[in-house]
Amino acid sequence: MHLTHLACTLCGQKHDANVAQNVSTCCSKPLFAHYDLQAAARTLTKDSLRTREKSLWRYREVLPVRLATDIVSLGEGFTPLLSAPRLGARHGMSQLYIKDEAQNPTGSFKARGMTTAVSMAKQFGLKKLAVPSAGNAAGALAAYAARAGMEAHIFMPRDTPRANIIECEQMGANVTLIAGLITDCGAEVARRKTAEGWFDVSTLKEPYRAEGKKTLGYELAEQLNWQLPDAILYPTGGGTGLIGMWKAFDEMEQLGWIGSKRPRMYTVQATGCQPIVRAFQSGEKFAAEHLGAQTKASGLRVPKAIGDFIMLDALRKSGGGAVAIPDQDMITCTKEVGAAEGVFPAPEGAACYAALKQLLAAGQVRPEESVVLFNTSTGLKYLECYGA
Repeated sequence: MHLTHLACTLCGQKHDANVAQNVSTCCSKPLFAHYDLQAAARTLTKDSLRTREKSLWRYREVLPVRLATDIVSLGEGFTPLLSAPRLGARHGMSQLYIKDEAQNPTGSFKARGMTTAVSMAKQFGLKKLAVPSAGNAAGALAAYAARAGMEAHIFMPRDTPRANIIECEQMGANVTLIAGLITDCGAEVARRKTAEGWFDVSTLKEPYRAEGKKTLGYELAEQLNWQLPDAILYPTGGGTGLIGMWKAFDEMEQLGWIGSKRPRMYTVQATGCQPIVRAFQSGEKFAAEHLGAQTKASGLRVPKAIGDFIMLDALRKSGGGAVAIPDQDMITCTKEVGAAEGVFPAPEGAACYAALKQLLAAGQVRPEESVVLFNTSTGLKYLECYGA
């Protein structure tokens, strides 16, 4: 409602928010949406939130869609922040939480980004959307495009979990399976999009999926009574959720809702695909592509992320870090989390619990601290990982 402009995340050059945009024209990097936060603060207050709908659109003043009639929604957001007392007790922790994004429409956090991306596509009059996906973003685009009456053109690796493929097909999307990784799928979208008349809604290659994802940060603050946790562990492929939360914390400080203290942000990746972990450990600003990427956690199989420098900056500024987890540890931790707390996490979510164990053992996280683990999807979409 109060969107003013877009800006390049690398050099800051302003771009027009009144036309559909992909990456910045100056640096070919992600664009961030900027708002008149003073104007937003007139109606977006902590008090006003008490009576608003339990969806991410409760924060509509800091979301980009101008007209309510353009909002394409399936009731996404405001997922539960669950205490994890039995898991916590194993480590002497009394403030361990799981943010369960599996309770979103389409069963994953990708619903957040697609509700804003597809809503903005509707605002701009776009009719055909395309995305490369490791699985969950594809399902989300298929659902929201169907809801909006748009075409969805989806490109996924052949070995994407079967549930994701069926999900897209049953919601009327045009599905193409590629022999390769998500980067190969992205190259195919880039090659064909102009001739086919598609608008590319790839991760961070349009400005508005990050806006939906940033509501994770707003929700965490609200659900913890405006006290951010000491540490956040987030499974990272393209990294839009981590990047979005970091953006949200800055906006909330400008709104006067929180102070300058930030949670330590930890990115969690798979040992078979860990470009951000390697770049963090080597002190690099950008992450080299992880060649030959392999992991059962399909959402983490992103060998090259366009938002790498934004993620790395957030990790360093927050005093956090980056952890790589073997696939087998993810599978083992899935059952640990499920049996202890009744949450069936995706392998990516289980990886966060495995990472917590490592960080506790290394003294990087202390038992007395408040910690949030993110489960980004339901394990029901990954049955192949469990011998089913």
